[in-house]
Amino acid sequence: MLSKFEIKPNKGYGQIEFGMDMDKLAEIVGEPEEIMSFDDEEELSIVVLHYWEQGFTVFMDGITRQVVAGIELDNPDSTLYGKKLIGETEDVVIAFMESKGHTKYEIEMEEKDKRYSFDEGMIDFFFVEGKLEYMNFGVLVDEEGNIETV
Repeated sequence: MLSKFEIKPNKGYGQIEFGMDMDKLAEIVGEPEEIMSFDDEEELSIVVLHYWEQGFTVFMDGITRQVVAGIELDNPDSTLYGKKLIGETEDVVIAFMESKGHTKYEIEMEEKDKRYSFDEGMIDFFFVEGKLEYMNFGVLVDEEGNIETV
């Protein structure tokens, strides 16, 4: 179980580090409550591990070696640069990100939410009715499970 809920862009979340294998992940956070797999045999092989009780989901990527490549969370105790953001308004979150040097982003309307994507840090914020509902962040991983530089 996680004891720290700090989001570290391009690095990880709490004790979870991008590039970590599934065995090491299980040592830290235990077994997931639900597992889903997506693959098309040649270009895509993703395993999604849901830790519903702990408020996050881990995305494992890589064809020959699967590693932690992304995390999605809605845990209100999570912090980014020392600040809790889940439940905050769009204005507060965007102003905070800009104060940390993340000034370039794209906005996309989805079915039930509004997404702000910050390429630097590979962070997406999802707002429902103007409040931050959940966010995801990650890194690019090649088929061997190596983290690629953006």
